[in-house]
This record gives sequence, C-alpha cells and structure tokens, in this order.
Amino acid sequence: MPNATGLVRTCLVSAVCCLLAACGGSEGGRDVSTGEMLDALSGAEGTAGDNASSGQANFSQDLLNQLAETSSSAEAANLEEEIWEAWLLSGSPTVDMLMLRGVEATQTDDLELARDMFDRAIRIKPDYAEAWNRRALLFFNDGQYDEAIADLEVALTHEPRHFGAWTGLGMIFESLEEPDAALMAYRKVLEIHPHAAAAQQGQSRLIVQVEGRAL
Repeated sequence: MPNATGLVRTCLVSAVCCLLAACGGSEGGRDVSTGEMLDALSGAEGTAGDNASSGQANFSQDLLNQLAETSSSAEAANLEEEIWEAWLLSGSPTVDMLMLRGVEATQTDDLELARDMFDRAIRIKPDYAEAWNRRALLFFNDGQYDEAIADLEVALTHEPRHFGAWTGLGMIFESLEEPDAALMAYRKVLEIHPHAAAAQQGQSRLIVQVEGRAL
C-alpha cells in the first residue's frame, strides 16, 4: 500500500489550526479531542466541499488518462503515487480526517480503529470509492472475502478505473481458486495501468491455466 498521507495532512492543516484557535489552543489547558475536530470540520462543510470534491475527481481522471498512455515505467510509478494521493482527498474535511486516521491505524496494525474510521467515512460519504476500497482491504486481510468483494464492487461503481480495487478482486479470486475471474480482473487493471507489476505477474500466472497457452 503506498504511503499517501502527506497530501491529506497538508490539506487538513489549515482546518485543524482554525479549530485549535477557536478552542483556545493548548494554552487554555484543554486538549481538543478527535470528536471535536470532526464536529468542527463537519460544520465547515457545504458548497465549497462539493466544489473541492468535483475538482479533485477531475484531477484524478486526468492522471488516470496519463497513466493509461505513458510508455515510461518511471512516469507510471510517479503517476500511480499521485493518483493514490488524489483518491485520499474526498472533498469533505471530516472524511479526509477519518481517512487519514484510518490509514495510519492500518499502518500500525490497529485494525479495529481503522475499521471504525472507514465505517464512519462511508456513512458520511457513501459515494466515496476510496473508503470502500480501504475497508475491503481490511476484510481481505481478515479472510472475509465475501465482504471484501462486496466493498470492492461498490468502490468500482463509484470509480470504475480504480486499479487498486481491480487488483484486489484479482487477488481474492485467485485465493478462491477462480482463475477465470482473476484473469479478467488483472486484465482490467492493465487496461487502466499497463505498468502494474502485480497485474502483469497475475496475468502471466493464470493465462496458461485459463487459456492453455503461453502469454
């Protein structure tokens, strides 16, 4: 999983600073809780958040277009990182804070907290593909394949070119010994991200088994 928290942190700094100022900062002797942060950020949302969400979606689509067309593996790697960062920006300050905490919790193996953060993000913004994708990863790692597939399908409904979700489906179908479905998923990844190593390797593993010939 790429480390894509830096851009989210930057976008949250001004909102958090405003919240701390409103609460008197640390000088007042009272720490600001996560719940207060989320409440304050939620209260600041509105039309501006909708506009930010639309702009971020357009940006990620432009990057995906470039990813499909580049012939450079180095450029593809850079574009992939930028896309992951773009996908972590929902247009909602509250959801972005939840996603940041969820990603960090995943990285420190606090999976209960991560699940709670992603659940909350989904409740607030059910059309946000990355929240579904991140929760699916938790399900997959816990062996809950049906739940993971269901979440990935929702993620792909909202972002059909989510190469991470397609890769996840390929890995799950391989684990379930469904090579035809896995191969289809990996091929979908390669339509979107031709330089994706996991999908290339998956296709190479499965094509002889499925089609009876070498790639």
